[in-house]
Amino acid sequence: MERVPWLADVREIINPLKHVRGTFYGWWLVGAATMVMIMASVPLFYGLTAWFPVLETRFQWSRAQLSLAFSLSRVEGSVTGPLGGYLTDKLGPRRMVLIGLICLGGGFVLLGQIQNLWQFYLAFIIVSTGAGLGTWLPMMTVLNNWFLSKRATAMSRAMAGSAAGGILLVPLLAWSIDPEHFGLDRWRVVSTGLGAVIMFFALPVSLVIRNRPEDYGQHPDGIQRSQASATPGETGTPQPASDAPGLTWQEALRTRTFWLMTIGHACSSAVIVTISVHLGSMLNLDRGIPLQTVGMVVSTYLGVGALFNLVGGYIGDRLPIRMAIFGISALQSVALGVLLLTDSTPLAFLFGVLLGISFGGRSPLTTAIRGIYFGRRAFASIMGMSMVPMNGFMIVLPLFAGYMFDTTGSYDIPFMVLIVLNLLGSCLFLMLGEPKLMSAAPKTVQQSRT
Repeated sequence: MERVPWLADVREIINPLKHVRGTFYGWWLVGAATMVMIMASVPLFYGLTAWFPVLETRFQWSRAQLSLAFSLSRVEGSVTGPLGGYLTDKLGPRRMVLIGLICLGGGFVLLGQIQNLWQFYLAFIIVSTGAGLGTWLPMMTVLNNWFLSKRATAMSRAMAGSAAGGILLVPLLAWSIDPEHFGLDRWRVVSTGLGAVIMFFALPVSLVIRNRPEDYGQHPDGIQRSQASATPGETGTPQPASDAPGLTWQEALRTRTFWLMTIGHACSSAVIVTISVHLGSMLNLDRGIPLQTVGMVVSTYLGVGALFNLVGGYIGDRLPIRMAIFGISALQSVALGVLLLTDSTPLAFLFGVLLGISFGGRSPLTTAIRGIYFGRRAFASIMGMSMVPMNGFMIVLPLFAGYMFDTTGSYDIPFMVLIVLNLLGSCLFLMLGEPKLMSAAPKTVQQSRT
């Protein structure tokens, strides 16, 4: 086949590795991961605190009806989680980011056109599908491929950047859609504009993503393979000594470790999801705190969380990661207790600080721990399979909280349940064995088959 000269020149120009000689490209991918996650987490996950009170005011939907949107998206996520993990391992993270961001942007455009409840559910499912397929999962897979001993640090930096982006953008989002300033339908313009911007950047962002370092003559952590195998772990956490393939997702599912990890992660994540769904309505409509102040509370826990993303990553690469997760995750229960008592702005900000410490410190650790215990071979598929039981918790708990509020007029009962559940989930991480034990898992699985 005849070579096209101008096409070769274009590829040479846009090849990012050409322009960063001497710099390990994995750190540039940390920046790319930050951008991708900002486009999903700020307008969708962190932005729920602003969107839901506005939609409740505009359409007079109940808390249970609003919560059902997130629950329906988690039902869909129980399918797209494993599918997204499988496709990420098969097609590569770069393609999945492009597909996911286009879907995410299209969902926000559709959200700006809704007129009734079923249309809202449909738009929310499309937005969540795009975020699930093309943002966090493929980018964490990329970082898991490019880093070994610095895995938790790399993931924590990407998450810190994402949280830092939300510090300014969430209050801006709350201000731009506040009905008291711009009328009941300003949110439509904002949603449509967000969708257009995300779709515009989908292709350029995806072009800088590189799936594996070996495909470009590099190795994880920016060191040679011989060094990686010869250099002892620099941390107190037992880490894989090399980039050994690790377990398949089928082998991981047969381990006790997988289920302890998954259920423990599900308990802590369900707390954050439930807070995100109900925090805006709880503080704004029930406690009388202005929507822009609520946005500042979100910025507080994002700002503190960004700092503790880095702290969590530092700790996770140097201490037993299961111990670190237990301590940081348990602090979420304290934050929930403060939220239940919140009847003033100072207490709301205290809640934001405590949640930022716990959520920020935990997030990179509960992601990196899969790579530490199961290796690089099927990281995305293992994460995707974890999402099935995790989404079960996320389906039930926000809907349960909304139903209990509609029935009793209070969040006391559901949030007390969340406090206990979060503590139980934290304890499950203490039951994990040492990561080095997992290196024998494939042999054990093979022996059990014979």
